Amino acid sequence: MNKKEVFKLAKGFRGRAKNCIRIARERVEKALQYSYRDRRNKKRDMRSLWIERINAGTRVHGVNYGNFMHGLVKENIQLNRKVLSELSMHEPYSFKALVDVSRTAFPGNKNMTSAPKKEGLSMLV
Repeated sequence: MNKKEVFKLAKGFRGRAKNCIRIARERVEKALQYSYRDRRNKKRDMRSLWIERINAGTRVHGVNYGNFMHGLVKENIQLNRKVLSELSMHEPYSFKALVDVSRTAFPGNKNMTSAPKKEGLSMLV
């Protein structure tokens, strides 16, 4: 990269990293490495966020995430995790219907009736 491109990419950096070519080149190179790495990490983070949201939605109805997904696969319902997480947040009745379909498809879903009770300090006193 020539000097002009480096300074264009270094715009907004702090200290000498924005106007001293040697330091700016190092900082720009490192910033490009971070952006390359984090484009992949963003996909990973979003998938785990979707799974957390689906799991929270299914546990309200007494089913865990793994059994819910297994029931959907058995019923050949091909909704991705992004769509399922949006349904669990914004369309609770539609999501409840999916949980019911999954529950009938996979017998393991019928064992859980409600969320397990947590013992707190009030239970001990």
